[in-house]
Amino acid sequence: MLDLHRLKALHAVATYGSVGAAAEALMVTPSAISQQLAKLERETGAVLVERNGRGVKLTDAAGLLADHAEKILALVETAEADFEALRGAVVGKLSMAAFATAARGIMPNALTLLKDRHPDLDLLVFEREPDRMVREVTRGEIDLAVVQDWVNRPIAIPDGLSRAALLEDVADVAVPADHPLADQREVALADLPGDQWIISSPGTVCHDFLMFLIRSSEKEPQVVCYADEYPSQVAMVAAGHGYALIPRLGRGAVPDEVRMVPILPRPIRRVYALWRTDAARRPAIRAAVEALRTACAPLALEPGAASLSTPVINQKPVP
Repeated sequence: MLDLHRLKALHAVATYGSVGAAAEALMVTPSAISQQLAKLERETGAVLVERNGRGVKLTDAAGLLADHAEKILALVETAEADFEALRGAVVGKLSMAAFATAARGIMPNALTLLKDRHPDLDLLVFEREPDRMVREVTRGEIDLAVVQDWVNRPIAIPDGLSRAALLEDVADVAVPADHPLADQREVALADLPGDQWIISSPGTVCHDFLMFLIRSSEKEPQVVCYADEYPSQVAMVAAGHGYALIPRLGRGAVPDEVRMVPILPRPIRRVYALWRTDAARRPAIRAAVEALRTACAPLALEPGAASLSTPVINQKPVP
């Protein structure tokens, strides 16, 4: 009989292209993956792995078995979800991931709620970039992810995933305390400066949105600093080196040298929970989404505020 753990190891190598990458994804050592593959070869009586330079490549037999492994693992997950749903108990293991500011601004309260309500649920949490989380949820490496997008860069949701809207997070412009805009109650988009911006690295969601935002006011953004962490951006603003667009979620304390000025219309990033549709019947998934929504409720956008966001469409059913 084929062992599920060995099939999972083979499927991971087929998915990620190497033993090392598979080991990282499954959070084991490369030696453990190699041992599982060797045992699987003995069980099947077929050569599954061939040397290819410093790495390995899978044989045709391994490719065939990996295809079947994907289907088998999906069926096992569905069976587990159905069994948990039948029991109605929020138990077992649940792995969750969130982008950095959500990890600070949402996850602590959500985890407290989950632990208080469901003490038999075993939780594991990661901090991840949104694109990576989508891949990991799709591949079954994590059970649920908290991801973000902006109006000009909607997140692509692969087939087989479901999502629920959690929050619309407002972003303000951070300026030095002695800047002419610092004492403004609000600033119009057209009045934002075009130069001296401190932004995230090119290719990130936040970088692309800020470039879109400034260009929509018919200015070409001039960047003086690339920094991916918002606290680093705020520190640069505090030192008088420029301006930054800082979301409110997970912002933390603002230095006296910095003023956060609201923008009209409001720049909004949308925050979602993602999970595999096949696992949607798991009570643990339902409980996690409920806890995330409860944690996000106090953070909701103020009523009546105009925003740059568009309605969320084609949302898949929420558990």
